[in-house]
Amino acid sequence: MRALVISGGGSKGAFAGGVAQYLLEELDHDYDLFVGTSTGSLLIPHLALHKVEKIKEVYTSVDQSSIFSHRPFLIKKDKYGGKQISIAHLRVLRNFFRGSKTFGESHNLRKLIKETFTEEEFIELKSGPKEVVVTVSNLSLNQVEYKSINDFEYEDFLDWIWISCNYIPFMSLVKKEGCEYADGGFGSMVPIEEAINRGATTVDVIILETEITYYNRLPSKNVFSLLTNMHAYMLDRVEKQNIRIGKFVAGNKDAVINLYYTPTVLTTNSLIFDKKMMASWWESGFKYAMQKNTELNEIKMQDS
Repeated sequence: MRALVISGGGSKGAFAGGVAQYLLEELDHDYDLFVGTSTGSLLIPHLALHKVEKIKEVYTSVDQSSIFSHRPFLIKKDKYGGKQISIAHLRVLRNFFRGSKTFGESHNLRKLIKETFTEEEFIELKSGPKEVVVTVSNLSLNQVEYKSINDFEYEDFLDWIWISCNYIPFMSLVKKEGCEYADGGFGSMVPIEEAINRGATTVDVIILETEITYYNRLPSKNVFSLLTNMHAYMLDRVEKQNIRIGKFVAGNKDAVINLYYTPTVLTTNSLIFDKKMMASWWESGFKYAMQKNTELNEIKMQDS
């Protein structure tokens, strides 16, 4: 059984889309299982249906308003041409006055998921041989949960995809089935182990971080940059642990893992959705996968 695993990474999901497009269309990989976390959960239903161009159009056309119904931060350019976020005080206060437990809300993302993944596509995917699994964090029970398309009806599965992407406290905290849920990346950023436990013997893994840390984070300038830096630190630890565990489990079960990291640092803030940059990242992902597989083929030919 062959599986495709896509990690979390917000706007960097565009890079993962490019890698997946190469694996599906150029290498003709036929995946039986798709497992995603956060932005990976958005990608995998469309990839399982081989509707690559459709999801590419989504990832290269969204902006902040496509995701946030209440965006809690402002985006400013720094003197080096980069982008920094700062708290939008009035927006956050209004959100708290509405009774929200988070700084911002992402109900527009839930609407976008429904608009782009139709009930007809859901039925087609659910009735087919491929399994699609999304990762969520159950904060109430302090555990990671994996939600398969085979176990839910349309609206419920859309909820799980949305919940998998909710990067709290910047996005919505969702109460479902009596529990509070959030982004799957808080517990399982790279769900390799789950793919192998479900029977995968070959796993292609797209990781939306560089294999080696190439930079030191800039000092925090405000509470939002401090929070994003802190979250990034924690998720980086989770990611590395997931990969170590995944490799260990693969070794014990004779599974093969192919890892696709980003070759460069794409962004230091994946909450910023820039159409132009995301279109560039998609193309970069495709070219990177092509280059990586060309190099692997050359090595194999030399060894033989």
